Order: sequence, then C-alpha cells, then structure tokens
Amino acid sequence: MAGNRAPGGRAADGRAGGRGSGGAVGSVSRALDERFGTAGFARKALRKAFPDQWSFLVGEIAMYSFVIILLTGVYLTLFFKPSMHEVIYNGSYTKLRGVKMSEAYASSLKISFDVRGGLLVRQIHHWATLIFMGSILVHLLRNFFSGAFRKPRELNWIIGVTMLVLVMVNGLFGYSLPDDLLSGTGIRILEGVIAGIPLVGSYLVMFVFGGEFPGSDIIPRLYVVHVLLIPGLLAALIPLHAVVLTWRQTHTQFPGKGSTNTTVRGYPFFPVFMAKTSALFLWVLGVTTLLAAFVQINPIWLFGPYDPGAISAGSQPDWYMGWLEGSLRIMPAWEITAWGHTVSMSVLVPALVVPGVLFTGLAVYPFVERWVTGDHQIHHLLDRPRDVPARTGIGVGGIVFYGLLWLAGGNDVLANKFDVSLYATTWFFRVAVILGPVLGYIVAYRICLGLQRRDLGLVEHGLETGIIRQSPDGRFSEVERHLPEERIAAITDPRPAPAVDLTLPPPVDGVDDPRGRHLKGRVRAALNRRFRADLATAPERPEPSEQRELAESEHGPR
Repeated sequence: MAGNRAPGGRAADGRAGGRGSGGAVGSVSRALDERFGTAGFARKALRKAFPDQWSFLVGEIAMYSFVIILLTGVYLTLFFKPSMHEVIYNGSYTKLRGVKMSEAYASSLKISFDVRGGLLVRQIHHWATLIFMGSILVHLLRNFFSGAFRKPRELNWIIGVTMLVLVMVNGLFGYSLPDDLLSGTGIRILEGVIAGIPLVGSYLVMFVFGGEFPGSDIIPRLYVVHVLLIPGLLAALIPLHAVVLTWRQTHTQFPGKGSTNTTVRGYPFFPVFMAKTSALFLWVLGVTTLLAAFVQINPIWLFGPYDPGAISAGSQPDWYMGWLEGSLRIMPAWEITAWGHTVSMSVLVPALVVPGVLFTGLAVYPFVERWVTGDHQIHHLLDRPRDVPARTGIGVGGIVFYGLLWLAGGNDVLANKFDVSLYATTWFFRVAVILGPVLGYIVAYRICLGLQRRDLGLVEHGLETGIIRQSPDGRFSEVERHLPEERIAAITDPRPAPAVDLTLPPPVDGVDDPRGRHLKGRVRAALNRRFRADLATAPERPEPSEQRELAESEHGPR
C-alpha cells in the first residue's frame, strides 16, 4: 500500500519519493540538511566569488602554516619532556655526554638525534612558525595600506592584531622550551622585564618561575601555555577571522575593470578557488619541508644547556622578537627613585611601553582614521596605497620604526662586522629610531604623489614609445600609445571617497562654529585637512579610440 506524500517529496514512511537518492552520500547530506540546514549554506558557499589577486592569498599562507605547526607540534609532544629536573646526558651526541642538563634539553637532543625524522619535524615546526609570523605580518600590512580595515571589517582587524600578538608570544615560549643556552638567555631577559614592573614585579617573578630565577616551574608552565592555551585561542580566532566573518561579508578587491563597491570580480569557490588554495597548501608544505631539509635552524646542540652564569656573545632572538631586543639595547639607563622605590625606565619603557603603544595603536587605528576622516561608508573596494598618501606615509613610518629597532637588536654584531664602536652604533640607532619614521613618512608621501602624477599622465597621454615624429609646421613630438580602458580602469573608475570634508566654516558675526570651540574639534579639522590634502581623484576617461587615432594622425610625418 503506497504511503502518503509528505512535504519535501518524501513518502510518509520515510522512504525517498523518487529515484537517484545518491545512496549513502545522499542520505548523509539529507540528514545534515534536515538538522542543520546545510544545503542552502553549501549552495551559497560554493558560488561565492573570490578575487583573483595574489595578495589575497597571503592570509591563506598563514592559515596553512598554522595547520603545519599543529601537525608537527603533535608529533613533537610525543617525545618532549617539559621538565627542569636535572639528568646526566648519555645520548648519541658525544660532545655533550656526561654533561648535566635538564630533561627538557635532553629530550630535545633525543628528538634531534635519536627519533626517526625528529630533526626534520623540529625544523619544519620552526620554519612553519617563522612563515606563519611573516605571512601574518604581510597580510596585516596589506590590509593596512589598502584600507581593508574600514567598515564593516573593524572586528576582523582587531582579531588579526590579537593573533599577531598571540603568535609572537607563543613563538617566544616555544623557542624557550628546549632550555638551551640561547633560549635560556631569552628567559633571563623575560625575568628582568617582569621584575621591572613597578610594585608587583618581584611578586610576579616568584609566581611565574616558582621561586628565585631560574626556578623549577618555568619550562612546564611555558609548555602548557605553548601547546594548550594559545593554540586553543588561535584555533578559535582563525576560523572566525578567515571563515565566519569573511564568508558573511563581501570580499575586498582592488579597483579595476568590473570591480565595484557592490560587485566582486573573481572566480567561484568551487571548483576554481578550491583548486588554487589546495595547490597553495601543497606549495607551502613543500617549501617549508625543503627549508627544513636543507637550511639548518636553531642548532641547540651547539649552544649547550642553559647555565645562569654563562654568557654567549652575539646572541640573537628570532626576527619577530628582534625589535624588542633592539629597544632594550638602545634605551638609556634611566631610573626614577621616589619614596624609597626605584623604577627602572631602561626596562619598563622598551619592554612594556613601546609594545603597548605599538599594538594598541594598531588595534585602534581604524577608529582613529574614521574619526579623522568622518568616513562611515561601507567599503568593499580597496584603496591603492598611492591614492591615500597620508595613510601610506604612516604605515611606512611604522615599518621604518620596526626595522630600526630590529637592526638595533644586532648592534653588537654590526659593530663587530663593520669594525665600529659599539657606542657609536647604539647612539646611531637612538637618533635614527626618532628621525627615521619621520623621514620614512615624508619619502613615502612624495613617492605616492609622484605615482599619482604618473597615473594621470598614463590616462591623458599614454605610454611613451620613443618614436619621434615631425609635424608639417616643423615641430617634433613623441608618439604616445594610449592604453585600453581595461588597463586604466583602476585609475579612472569611480570609488567611495576615503574621507569627507570636515573643514570648519569661518566665524559668522564673530561667532565660531560650535565644532571649533574646543581643542578636540580644531585638532580633528586640522588632521582631516592633512589627510585629504593629496587624495587621488578619478580623472575623466580619455576620448574614444577613433578620436585618439585622428589626433595622432595629425602629428604624422610630412
């Protein structure tokens, strides 16, 4: 007896109401759709357009590096012993046999020399961390210079800055786990930074290290944070940053032919972008493996176990922590003594104030720029860096500041290699870290203006061909090849303005505008005027090709 039809084309007894149900796969997909409504989301997701621009994939490199870090980290945890209990080494590395060391260092040596594939996995893990950090930084700079942090992506920007901080801290903790002499020097610096915190520093040192430095608990505690706490936070933030918010929002893209603030020019997620991103994952894995196989990194067996009384010359941290090392090295030995207490500014300022100002400034910049520009529009179309010189100059100034501090972290190596005084290099960086960002801003600003003028020349006149023609009246002119509209669309296509005019009107009958009666309003108007001073404007499109050809024919040879 036939069952009654239920809504959705299925029989009332639960059997499919037609053929071609897809077997087990079809049953699973129907079950998921009935419970979670996945069919609609899947159809929309597979059709979602992704921009075809190389810089869009930098974030993908970071995500895939994180996957590699997790996989190799799981393998390493099977053999690593996060203990500071001292043992006598009797492993394969003969130069350290009979040396007293912590179990953490001994297990790291075992991974490097006795575990099959251990050294390769260790180096893959380390290189993947560096690539992860580098790709996050490049992705952050791309979003800054192009204005991708603007409405509606402010939350995504804050998440990105948070992940940058977490990865830097986790890289420092992971680097310290082997308990070798180099990483132990870094922990010693960390102890000094914590101790330099006013009022609570000494208590925090006792709490973190479990007693007087080096204590017996720092390695196990760093291990827990490194393998559980921060990776858990990253595992929650990365999908939110890369999947949930970006899939909910329209993808950003650079201006060009067919790209507008309401449409995306690109390819669907399936099959085009899925194939590209899968190939990119294999590339990231392959490059990381090749680096690990042929480029040695962090050879802990050459450094020996950590000894608080041993000091090694030329100690350098990984590049992402080098700027903090540099800020500590060039800071003058200033102290403030009051009411029987001494505050060491030589530690407090470079290790806490400078990072706090830098990362807080990064996090709040979208809101500061919105306040300065008065721009509350939704932006899906990116800015070319040359079109917003003020923002580009600020970004370059920040890069110069970071780069100089990073170089200052190797002032002893520079002094030795170039045979100059260590004090001379220190004073050079003290001056350069103040003047360098200002000079970087000015140079970047002028370069942006030059590129804008070049764009206008390309639109109005075209490319120079090097061919000289003489007109009937004896004048010489160069033949210029006008570019097609597809090539100049990024210059001529309209786009949302990055700023609105907040100029204060002049006083009326001696009465100032209400916005200018307070310092805050006058400062905002001045910053707005500076930001808008040299913003690029879309020029008019050139005349049709027929008219251009006619104009060029008038300058032909006699």
